Amino acid sequence: MLNKTIRILVADDHKLFRSGIISLLENEREVLVVGEAENGDELVEKYFKLKPDVVLVDISMPGLTGTEAIKKIRRKDQSIKALFLSMHDDEEYIYHCRKAGGKGLISKNIMKGELILAIKKVYEGGNYFGINLTERRLNDLTSKYHVLMENPKGDIDILSPREEQILRFISEGLTSGEIAEKLFVSKRTIDTHRTNLMQKLDLKSLPELIRYAINYTTAKEKK
Repeated sequence: MLNKTIRILVADDHKLFRSGIISLLENEREVLVVGEAENGDELVEKYFKLKPDVVLVDISMPGLTGTEAIKKIRRKDQSIKALFLSMHDDEEYIYHCRKAGGKGLISKNIMKGELILAIKKVYEGGNYFGINLTERRLNDLTSKYHVLMENPKGDIDILSPREEQILRFISEGLTSGEIAEKLFVSKRTIDTHRTNLMQKLDLKSLPELIRYAINYTTAKEKK
């Protein structure tokens, strides 16, 4: 049992969803919704006014987004405990939530029992990014995406000139067939290069490779 009631501030631009979350929590003895906000600016204002224990916040609110709002609050209060809400909970979203200072990310389709579990875990100082995501896996994921999203040029030394050329074409949205035509090689050769790139960079899917290629090319252009 907790020693106190966890005070919650709910921030989401959809009133119907906010009302649903509040309804889910209203009969729980261990939690109390003390306020709600419909955008990032209102969240910042109400956070410092209400001093909640945990903030449930949508990632993608209009204007000041959820992640931007949490970053803004953290400049003044590093102790904020934010649990992000989203329709998406894949690895890239987890990375951005952690980067913003969030302690967790849960799906908007979450069941009541898991929602309460996540709130308690975050309140107690832990992280919650899903039942099956261990702390070790969470740290490994964060490290990988730090390379992918923040320092794509960090792997330049392990890429051949041809691989760098192919990455640039990938960043421009070209298919394997289109790249093959430009380089006067077979499509199978380009597919092989794609596979080798994904293995070298520890990427698990084509969308990850495309994101890496875009960030890599942008970083190179800034040099």
